[in-house]
Amino acid sequence: MMAKMEYHNPVLLKETVDGLNIKPDGVYVDVTFGGGGHSKEILSRLGENGKLFAFDQDEDAHANALKDERFVLILENFRFIKRFLRFHGVKQVDGILADLGVSSHQFDVPERGFSTRFEAELDMRMSKKNELNAYVVVNEYDEAELKRVFYDFGELKNAGALANTIVSARRSHPIKNSEQLKQVLAKFLPAHKSNKILAQIYQAIRIEVNQEIEVLKEFLVQSLEVLKTGGRLSIISYHSLEDRLVKRFMRNGMFEGEPERDVFGNFEVPFRSIEKLIVPTDEEIAVNNRARSAKLRVAEKL
Repeated sequence: MMAKMEYHNPVLLKETVDGLNIKPDGVYVDVTFGGGGHSKEILSRLGENGKLFAFDQDEDAHANALKDERFVLILENFRFIKRFLRFHGVKQVDGILADLGVSSHQFDVPERGFSTRFEAELDMRMSKKNELNAYVVVNEYDEAELKRVFYDFGELKNAGALANTIVSARRSHPIKNSEQLKQVLAKFLPAHKSNKILAQIYQAIRIEVNQEIEVLKEFLVQSLEVLKTGGRLSIISYHSLEDRLVKRFMRNGMFEGEPERDVFGNFEVPFRSIEKLIVPTDEEIAVNNRARSAKLRVAEKL
């Protein structure tokens, strides 16, 4: 039997679950199960006929599966939400919760390679089944691909220079771990800004490894199909790339551009916003540092 993994308290726990407007006999989905904190809160508000499905692709999270007849843990990426709900005989649900990004557990386990705090092999896979990892991105992507990763996903203005430096360095030997990567990029890491820049570099590589932007887009499109009319979508994001996609999709059902309007200038919107943007209190940030960049958006399907 797998030992339970330690996870920190979920960010914006009450606010995120409040956003779902739980019906006791409703069907809900937690697509980022992790340590099970949000799922436990949802179950505490469900009656005996309610149902909760949870998704998590990370093998470590499986040890936290909850023993409750109303609960089903699906060991898959949430980009497959529609397929696996149908496998379980469910076509539509009353609410979906997502706490995006990397879990506190993933950050805190050195060998996973997610954190700039530890020396580790270049990995960053949210699921160990993935063939693509950080080593492949750093050592096998060509210069143009690396530039795209750093620019699009790290929002780094010197993406070209970073890519060129990595490609030059790896000609003599592979870049195998985080310490070697930091040494190669040392000239771009001034002491007063090194943590911030490293975090952007790591974020870019991690998003590429896990296809996080594509996964989020696929999930959002399917969420509109899976939710009942009046169903709620409650999503926490941690950086502007995610939040921008969530905001645009909730507003007009698209990720780019504007929808076609009728002759009166109107267009059909998929959701109505339930709350303005919700962010953690200073008190929550003091207790849980991971909360500092969290943004919660809640919408109801029309």
